[in-house]
Amino acid sequence: MSIEQLKYPIGKAQLPDEIDAGLVNQWIHVLEGFPEKLADLVQNLDENQLDTPYRDGGWTIRQVLHHLVDSHMNSYIRFKWALTEEEPVIKAYYEDRWAALEDSKRAPAEQALQSLKALHLKWTWLLRSLDEKQLNRCFIHPDGNQRVSLKKNIGIYAWHSRHHYAHIENLMKQNGWT
Repeated sequence: MSIEQLKYPIGKAQLPDEIDAGLVNQWIHVLEGFPEKLADLVQNLDENQLDTPYRDGGWTIRQVLHHLVDSHMNSYIRFKWALTEEEPVIKAYYEDRWAALEDSKRAPAEQALQSLKALHLKWTWLLRSLDEKQLNRCFIHPDGNQRVSLKKNIGIYAWHSRHHYAHIENLMKQNGWT
């Protein structure tokens, strides 16, 4: 497998310009089921397996699990800002530095899985409550001053969930852990 395939096992995120309610609902459905699907995937991994990087120079499975919580928590907060402020400039963060912290490298995988489950319950409830006007609200990402609508961000995070799931799943298949 090429380094690009290892980095982006499902390809880079490609979202349509026009996003309708059906697509938003599909993406919310992905987010809704993701914590359980992820927990099912990693439930039988031991500590050594959890501490295996998905590629050379990549994060361990444990770090990926904790990254998902960190990233999705940041996204949830961005939704709240965009719903309560007029096109706020969000706070970006250094995900690689967060993944290098001890909680990401050493905390139990179950901690990340339980956090992700609770967060997604709250997040998807919020997402299902939004009307079209709210879904079209935007925040500004400081990286290039990019304007991002909430409905587009739902798609980004549905992709993000599948992206990291594929990292773990591919590693497990490659090592015969499935």
